[in-house]
Amino acid sequence: MYGRVYASILQRAANSLTLYSGAQFQHAHAIAICCSQSHLPHCHFSSWFPSNGDESGNWSKSQRHLSTRQDLDFQQSRVQINSILRSNEQSKGMLFGVFDGHGGWACAQAVSERLLYYIAVAMMQRHSLEELEKCMEHSRPIPPILQWYKHHTDFNYRESASLYIDNLRVFWQELLDSDEHESGMSPQDALDYAFKRLDADISLEAQVPLSNDLMRSTAIQVAFAGCTACVAHVGMDGIHVANAGDCRAVLGVQNEDGSWSALPLSRDHNSQNQAEVERIKAQHPPSESNTVVTDDRLLGVLMPLRAFGDVRFKWSRELQQSILASLESGVDLDSLNLYQYTPPNYLTPPYLDVSPEITYHKLRPQDRFLILGTDGLWDELGSEEAVRLIGEHLSGIHLQAPVSQSERKLKLGQMHELLLKRQARASPALDTNAATHLIRHALGTGDYGELSQEKLASMLALPEDLARMYRDDITVTVVYLNYDLARSHHN
Repeated sequence: MYGRVYASILQRAANSLTLYSGAQFQHAHAIAICCSQSHLPHCHFSSWFPSNGDESGNWSKSQRHLSTRQDLDFQQSRVQINSILRSNEQSKGMLFGVFDGHGGWACAQAVSERLLYYIAVAMMQRHSLEELEKCMEHSRPIPPILQWYKHHTDFNYRESASLYIDNLRVFWQELLDSDEHESGMSPQDALDYAFKRLDADISLEAQVPLSNDLMRSTAIQVAFAGCTACVAHVGMDGIHVANAGDCRAVLGVQNEDGSWSALPLSRDHNSQNQAEVERIKAQHPPSESNTVVTDDRLLGVLMPLRAFGDVRFKWSRELQQSILASLESGVDLDSLNLYQYTPPNYLTPPYLDVSPEITYHKLRPQDRFLILGTDGLWDELGSEEAVRLIGEHLSGIHLQAPVSQSERKLKLGQMHELLLKRQARASPALDTNAATHLIRHALGTGDYGELSQEKLASMLALPEDLARMYRDDITVTVVYLNYDLARSHHN
């Protein structure tokens, strides 16, 4: 009986706040999860013993009828029960991220491997960081900082692993030296600090001597390439989203009538965001107001206005030339996506930074899922359409608005088009994975909203050198939210 109760408790404790489904189409993504945990110690029950006058263990009538106060020792109060059950519980957040590289894949690869570690370390309490440091000092195995959920084909920079660990250690050593770092940073502070610190490390690693030529050329390649990032920390109460660039986080909200609506949790950092354009212009002299953002690009070259790496928009001309010249003469710069080039009107660098824009949303019962996607998804689907697709995939219900008065006046051909669109919305899903379902519709939706196998096949069959002209790479992560579990955590 006790074994069954214990197993049941473990099963319930192992249920995390979220489930996710992810799919990627030539992109880096990362998911690190620290699940809610609870350990039930040996329970302490009130002991019953025979009275001193009866060694046989038989209970007298007077002994069987104990006082109400004694009964309460066995029937513990709700406060006592909760205290026992919750004494060893811990609930930790879950981190989800999508990373979109440009100028090569090197920066996106490095950031996807490293950023979530920086965030986790920033949030760790002092005693946990001290344990990490003791393990490093005594060459003992380091306790896991994160529990990763990656695809089995995901690649890691093995040759740079020691460099990455060394710099992560320097980061937590600096936190230990701080008198203010006791209970760890809040999610908002940790996200902000981790983004900036990792970008600074990427920049520094490309400038200092390293142990071998391969590690050095990789560090330089990472720094000169670029990467946008959107990371969500899902806690028991709400969601923090940190975004730098043109990836996007959208919350799927189910309305009272069963319909779906999209709630953006991030803003795109590109030229369509006028506030972002003005922010960058304000950092440079008025004489550059017409050149900082031209042709919808930073200095006429770069589309995202915040990013990791991209030192070509951050370093001075002299530093760029010096670092590239320091590579071995036999190194093929073109093969590393490196080349001597300075953007036009490069007068007062830096023009680019990675400061994330951070938002917080307190979870509500109607908040059902979170979509993280790179800009390749949003080029093909609007936020509302993406939420509707996932919402109907989740519920299996395809809501159709009644035919309006204006629609009833359509001509026969127009009415036929309307019926085709409504029929397309009611088509059954082909994929059990919601993220794959989303990518399928992003690439294969026809003129009437129907899935076109011919279009989908052609989009997927395009050779790499031509594909960029028709579509961008796409990474999508869908996180299902369970409000009831979050609510029960506080009851």
